[in-house]
Amino acid sequence: MKLSEVLIKPILTEKANGQQDKLRRFAFKVARQANKLEIKKAVEEFYGVSIVDVNTAVVPGKNKTRYTKKGFTKGQKPAYKKALVTVAEGETIDLYSNI
Repeated sequence: MKLSEVLIKPILTEKANGQQDKLRRFAFKVARQANKLEIKKAVEEFYGVSIVDVNTAVVPGKNKTRYTKKGFTKGQKPAYKKALVTVAEGETIDLYSNI
C-alpha cells in the first residue's frame, strides 16, 4: 500500500484536541487495510515527527433514521478505521496550517 493512501484525514473533535494538548496524541482517519507500521511510516514522512506509539480502532457504522415527507428513511453511516498516534516528547503536528 502506498504511503499517500494510508492517511485519509485528521480527526478534529473536542476529544481529539484535548488529547493533543495533554497527551501529545493525534487522531487520523486511515485506510481499513493499513497496519500500524504503515501508519507510523506515513505520519513520520508527511509531518516530519518521530512516533512513539500507534493505537488503532475500527469505528462501527451507526444506524441513522430521518423523518421526511415520504416517511422515515433508514440508512447507515460507513464504518472507518481510526489511528491514535503519540508523538515524541517536545514535538507536535500543526494540523491547522493547511486550512
